[in-house]
Amino acid sequence: MPLLFVAIVLLTVITVVWLVVSRRQSLPCPVWLRWFVELDNPFARNNRASVILDHLDLQPGMTVLDLGCGPGRLTVPAAQRVGRDGRVVAVDLQAGMLARAKEKARAADLSNIEFVQAGAGEGKLGLGRFDRAILVTVLGEIPDRTGALREIFDALRPGGILSVTETLFDPHYQSRQTVARLAGEVGFKERGFFGNRLAFTVNLEKPTSGRQAT
Repeated sequence: MPLLFVAIVLLTVITVVWLVVSRRQSLPCPVWLRWFVELDNPFARNNRASVILDHLDLQPGMTVLDLGCGPGRLTVPAAQRVGRDGRVVAVDLQAGMLARAKEKARAADLSNIEFVQAGAGEGKLGLGRFDRAILVTVLGEIPDRTGALREIFDALRPGGILSVTETLFDPHYQSRQTVARLAGEVGFKERGFFGNRLAFTVNLEKPTSGRQAT
């Protein structure tokens, strides 16, 4: 049996099971499935780490929030892009995910990553700290999505960008319309949209004037 066919079957089975279980309650991806999260989905190019980060225009010296970082699929390449003078704060609810992300950071010889075990909306992000923030297939797992987006808004510097990526393969998939509505409620303005309904990234900007951190 061709390896690609086996991979497709396995992906389908995992997705269906995860969909059924996760729709009954808000559940993050379990630690034992972290290998699945680390893969760049071959059917959703716009969900690839390099593509997401390219749209964010990361520059050396920036401070980046990777909220719901999981096993560090974007944490490590983001830290490499901002360089020694930059910093990435990787936040996840699950210790097992953070442990895997730390392993990858050590293997890449990176010392510019801060790891924080916390959930979104717990008030641990601070105010006006970040130039960029990343939410990759995480928004739908958060019980209080509006509260979490408000906290991210306040944690960004004026002109800062939040990148939200969603893919239809995720059981907690959020539509573009839902993301736009929730983000608009807390003050974000859409700056760019990339992809399609299957997998998309929307970049949201904190205006340089108007609503400030509270």
